[in-house]
Amino acid sequence: MSESIDFPKELLSFIDEWKIKPGSLIMILHKTQETFGYIPRPAAEKLAQLTGIPLARIYGVVSFYHFFKTTKPGKNKVSVCLGTACYLKGGGDIIEDARKLLGLAPGGVTEDGLFSIDEVRCVGCCGLAPVMTVGNETYGKMTKDQLAGIFDKYRKA
Repeated sequence: MSESIDFPKELLSFIDEWKIKPGSLIMILHKTQETFGYIPRPAAEKLAQLTGIPLARIYGVVSFYHFFKTTKPGKNKVSVCLGTACYLKGGGDIIEDARKLLGLAPGGVTEDGLFSIDEVRCVGCCGLAPVMTVGNETYGKMTKDQLAGIFDKYRKA
């Protein structure tokens, strides 16, 4: 077993309330990821203990759903939409160019911990395709030439 992890009281209360409900694992995992920013192995192990759900089942759900992360994301979470409209308008090129610019492999985090990039399926801004988000900010009609300036803005912040 990995090192121990402290769960805040709010998370413990949430787990206690939800663990008895059928099909509650996804809700519990969402709350855990909301708390830690990702689902570290010690948290998954503790969830198994607290809920009685086998660790293998927890990891089965975590690895099946693209939303759940098992590695700590960068301070600035970059998401590039690869939904149909964004993909057709160059979203795939945007994500490749962004990864090259930041020196990131898929699922990676920059050495300074500032950036991580994820592919998402739709952010609901199809008319602005291709779309990229950084945290809660949305950037539409993205071009390769805009990337460096956007990333510099977050480096300076």
